[in-house]
Amino acid sequence: MSGGNAVAAILSASAGLAAAVQVAIFGRFGDRVGTLPAFAFSCVITAVIAAAILVIGQRSVGGFATAWHAPKWLWIGGMLGAFIVLSITIAAPRIGTFATVALIIAGQLTISTIIDRFGLFGLQQVPFTPYRVAGIILLAVGALLALKR
Repeated sequence: MSGGNAVAAILSASAGLAAAVQVAIFGRFGDRVGTLPAFAFSCVITAVIAAAILVIGQRSVGGFATAWHAPKWLWIGGMLGAFIVLSITIAAPRIGTFATVALIIAGQLTISTIIDRFGLFGLQQVPFTPYRVAGIILLAVGALLALKR
């Protein structure tokens, strides 16, 4: 694995760990202050951190202008991020961290298989194989089992 790929793999695994912790924390935060205030506050914190990283990394806020002029459909990623944070804030206290994460992962792998198969969003097409089908089925069963207490 090349250096760049190793960094990407480490970041991805770390993000997976962080996501599970995020589910637990946001569920608790939403219970404590209310779902919508917790959601809004988290979005503000995310925006502040993202702007700081942009300024530190590029020594400029010019990236905002570049993003503004990008095709508007690309902004869906930010909207989906907000939807994910809102969803986990609602779901975690009701069904638990494990079930919330299991359902998210099952959903992510299902849609990512479709994105790969059809090369959506300009990405490379990756064949839909029996192994991928089996993986989706096993993950879906696991996610449903996670709902059992």
